[in-house]
Amino acid sequence: MANGQTLEAAQGGADRINSVTTYACIESVAVITIDSPPVNALSGDVRRGLLAGFRRAHEDPTAQAVVLACAGRTFIAGADIREFDAPDTDAPGLHAVLDAIEACPKPTVAAIHGTALGGGLETALCCHFRVALPEAKLGLPEVALGLLPGAGGTQRLPRIVGAEAALEMMALGKPVTATKGQAMGLVDALIEGDLLAGAIAFAQDAARSGTAAVRVRDRTGGLALPHDAHVFDEFRRANARAFRGYEAPENIVRAVEAAVTLPFADGMKREAELFAELFASRQSAALRYLFFAERQTARVPDLPAATPIRPIATVGVIGAGTMGSGIAMNFLNAGLPVTLVEREEPALERGLAAIRRNYEVSQAKGKLTAQALEERMALLRPSLDMADLAQADLVIEAVFERMDLKQEIFARLDQVARPGAILATNTSFLDVDAIAAATCRPADVIGLHFFSPANVMRLLEVVRGGATAPDVIATAMSLARTIRKVPVLSRVCDGFIANRMMTPRMNAAQALILEGPMPWEVDRALVDYGFAMGPFAMLDLVGLDVIGWDAATSNSSSITQVLCEIGRWGQKREGGFYDYDAARRATPSPVTEGVVRDFQSRSGHQARTFVPQAIVERLLFPVVNEGARILEEGIALRASDIDVALVMGYGWPPFTGGPMFWADGIGLQRIVDALEAMGETPSELLRRLAREGGALSTCTGQA
Repeated sequence: MANGQTLEAAQGGADRINSVTTYACIESVAVITIDSPPVNALSGDVRRGLLAGFRRAHEDPTAQAVVLACAGRTFIAGADIREFDAPDTDAPGLHAVLDAIEACPKPTVAAIHGTALGGGLETALCCHFRVALPEAKLGLPEVALGLLPGAGGTQRLPRIVGAEAALEMMALGKPVTATKGQAMGLVDALIEGDLLAGAIAFAQDAARSGTAAVRVRDRTGGLALPHDAHVFDEFRRANARAFRGYEAPENIVRAVEAAVTLPFADGMKREAELFAELFASRQSAALRYLFFAERQTARVPDLPAATPIRPIATVGVIGAGTMGSGIAMNFLNAGLPVTLVEREEPALERGLAAIRRNYEVSQAKGKLTAQALEERMALLRPSLDMADLAQADLVIEAVFERMDLKQEIFARLDQVARPGAILATNTSFLDVDAIAAATCRPADVIGLHFFSPANVMRLLEVVRGGATAPDVIATAMSLARTIRKVPVLSRVCDGFIANRMMTPRMNAAQALILEGPMPWEVDRALVDYGFAMGPFAMLDLVGLDVIGWDAATSNSSSITQVLCEIGRWGQKREGGFYDYDAARRATPSPVTEGVVRDFQSRSGHQARTFVPQAIVERLLFPVVNEGARILEEGIALRASDIDVALVMGYGWPPFTGGPMFWADGIGLQRIVDALEAMGETPSELLRRLAREGGALSTCTGQA
């Protein structure tokens, strides 16, 4: 237990206030302990316990000071987000609870371990002092939900850490360790060893000092700007790219400006106004939807909770290219030994060098120590012989997207791998069932589709074949969490969920430039919508020559073919749809414009101008339609899984909630009408929901 024997003793001899709160007086210090697993969130019961506990401490004549502590693995880790849309109306509001904590005339100390995030840190800021274990983390990350800290965080935090540091923590959502927090003034003391014992001693010293403790709200030292009044505009400019499309960061900046320029009470009113504005926004609703959607992806309705998990202690990866080496790093990072197999020595050496180079970059950024780097590399075993995979618990194939090659490898694996080993393919499009058919154990075969770069991207599509065993599926979903991925389960189809969903966008983009817009106009509309880059810039990045172009059969029948034929393969050739300079900065290409204009004139379309919104609709409404078809076919379990896959796998802007949630906000009937006007056939699910006034984002797979 994080607080050691002192906390156990306190709870053992304590009075129970309610089901999650106890009260004890230890050596003249009132100890209020919250024990509400898993993370002591500020639920209705926790708020009731806090209010009753601090009122009792206020009135207790034997208590000279107060310590707020938490049992379990963490301090209060934040608000109970489930109550955002369904509040516990019988419980006191958080503001009333915090007012009671702040009003206590006795020195109050928050004893922090694990994490103090969001409402948890706002609670701690209402105590006079904060002490913490050195490794504890403190933060106000509400920006990730499209919100600002709405319980005084924007007003209290700047008073002790300054405006700039407060903006970093809130508008960028960056938590700090307790060690850094002490240097900033956020943490008053670091406790080595027993946290509660140290907190009680600190509280006793504060009570004995005879000096009245100063509330955070009454402090002014942090409010003097380190430079000048332009600090806020400079912060906005410095982070303009990161904040693009998001509403919450600007409201946070405005709230901190209020903390600096207004009396505390007026600043609190301004915070409340700015919070209410965000809470009512579609954007915050979208981000809260994604928060829950991400946590739901691992739930498989037809998989019993008691389904056994196969132990995975050793992993094999076949293919040391970009994907294979990236996949291997995920398991090395989790402390699992990996055997990396290639056919030829040079390819194997390149893969090993790439892994080490990636780790060296992390080390240079301070994210990895030299010792940790060598420990991870020591877990990696290179091999040129598939027989070395004989004892692996999981083998992942990551070679070229050729069915014959993959079937050859799986036939060999069938002979080499031990009974019970899971055989996985990283294919992004091919039929997992056809690959499994190359073995005599299709029940052990599954798709594990990583997204590039595999060691960075959080999405893992888990593709269940027709014969995949339930325990193999359960193991894959669990393993995703081990390697810090978000698993989305898919059935077998061409492209599975994410790639299949985004294919219509590319097709629509290629068709649209025949009607008038230039590629850079299409890209700009998508970037302004919220994507990091548009479809044509993406093609240039990947390489036009690797997306199906064959010089032997090319016949100038498409814009892409013509560009490839004249050597414009993308960034690597300093020219694709765009021109590129030596630093790979893109500019619109006169050559490409000429090619596009020529195709436009031959297409029979009358070139016309499209406003950005029309471009977005032409490209993204077909994506929504494809998502509805995926649900109709039962490829995805839930619409929310589709949204998670597109946000995490393709950079769909999170503040839209993903294509399915976004579609509900647009209006499904409008999308149906627009699809028909484009000559597209709306899915039956989309038609029915539009007719009945239903929501796409709450649908489940229907097959």
